[in-house]
Amino acid sequence: MATRAAQRRERIFVDGDWLETDETIAVSDLADGGTFAQVGATGPAEARTALEAAHEIKPELRQTTVVERAEWCEAIAEGLREREEELAEVIVREAGKPISSARGEVGQAAERFDRAAEEARNIVSKGEFREGSTAGHEGWNAIVKHEPIGAVLCITPYNYPLATTALQVAPALAAGNSVLLKPASKTPVSAAILADVIADVDGIPDGAFNFVPGNASEIGDVLSGDDRINAIAMTGSSGAGKHVAGESGMVNLHMELGGNAPAVVFDDADLTDVAGNCVKGSLKYAGQRCSAVSRVLAHEPIHDDLVSQIDRTMDSWEAGDLFDETTAFGPLISEDQAEWVQELVDDAVEKGADLVRGGKRRAPEGVPDELADQFFEPTLLANVPHDARIVDEEQFGPVAAITTFEDEDEAIELANGSDLALDAAVFTSDYDRAMRLADLIDAGAVRINGAPSHGLGDVPFGGNKDSGIGREGLDASIHEMMRKKSIIL
Repeated sequence: MATRAAQRRERIFVDGDWLETDETIAVSDLADGGTFAQVGATGPAEARTALEAAHEIKPELRQTTVVERAEWCEAIAEGLREREEELAEVIVREAGKPISSARGEVGQAAERFDRAAEEARNIVSKGEFREGSTAGHEGWNAIVKHEPIGAVLCITPYNYPLATTALQVAPALAAGNSVLLKPASKTPVSAAILADVIADVDGIPDGAFNFVPGNASEIGDVLSGDDRINAIAMTGSSGAGKHVAGESGMVNLHMELGGNAPAVVFDDADLTDVAGNCVKGSLKYAGQRCSAVSRVLAHEPIHDDLVSQIDRTMDSWEAGDLFDETTAFGPLISEDQAEWVQELVDDAVEKGADLVRGGKRRAPEGVPDELADQFFEPTLLANVPHDARIVDEEQFGPVAAITTFEDEDEAIELANGSDLALDAAVFTSDYDRAMRLADLIDAGAVRINGAPSHGLGDVPFGGNKDSGIGREGLDASIHEMMRKKSIIL
């Protein structure tokens, strides 16, 4: 276990200056208990100053070249790598993520800045040239160029506090936009370090990047409802996303929201492989991922065998010391989240589901008392009724809920029954069936014979229905944060 460091104090960053604030946000230490950081809480006045700074710098940023912006992103990537151990420890403490996963997140964030530089170069260098092809326009020629969209508000989640932040900030800067970063209030410290890295990069003008942590109730509507914002990139819950969309005006909304990913398993699938993928998909980061396998839809003949395989596979997944390289997962982000998971599990059991293992809060030895109620056991539910809430609602907990289907039609009906449609998975050895299901399942992405995973952002990802608007990804996000201008000759 790492030695507890002195409590950190982080400030807000607006228009090129680090500012003290009257109020702060206390950030809980999910490794050792207590509070490990105080982060400045942006108030409405500071938020409006940041909005004005981001607005005023737009013309200057529009004149920057893609070469300059790519150099900024590469310098940021290098700065993150230089502070890898510091960032990894911060992510362990603020997000409750095991150290091995935290280090991976830092590397992924740095790589996203490097890749954003590459993608921006590709998009801008290619451009478009078009010739008139309709009657009366035969002599027309047009150059179609990409330009920045303006000011981008980035609203980031607690579960990947650095990697997801990089996926929003890197494309925005690479495209030539000004940025206002509003991180999740539970995990703002890694974003503060990113702000420090960006502040040290030569050439980025004052106002181009603003770090405005704060309580959503205080500044959320101030930021999202301001007409100086041109685009909003957000990762969060569906409820929060709907609220932001309702407050915003004529802006480009770029939102990845809630998920309840079904894994559809047919009787010709390799059940050992299925179990490994589903357990990892359900338990990684204690299930606190939008792409987590939230429900397993098993073909009736294989239900019992699959339950047994998953049960055995879960034996190796235990919570423990977050600074131990072998720890699989840690606590949930808050006691409220643990209570929510308990509520969904209890509802399923009351409606007739079989509790195969887990089902309650249990902390490993040595956990501080104030964190004990945030640990939830790896949980396996079998024969889950279709009307159980866990089949349709986002859980964000370490629970594999297995229900059954009779045939393909029912599998599709169940998979599409939720208002959430972010990710899905299909396990089968039948190629035609796999492609048929992939076409018919309503989701932003369908993984064949593997658990959903967004990776670095090489392919576009995002949700349908209540799971979001638009698609994220390195090139996809840059396209969302630029607009096309046609110059007709």
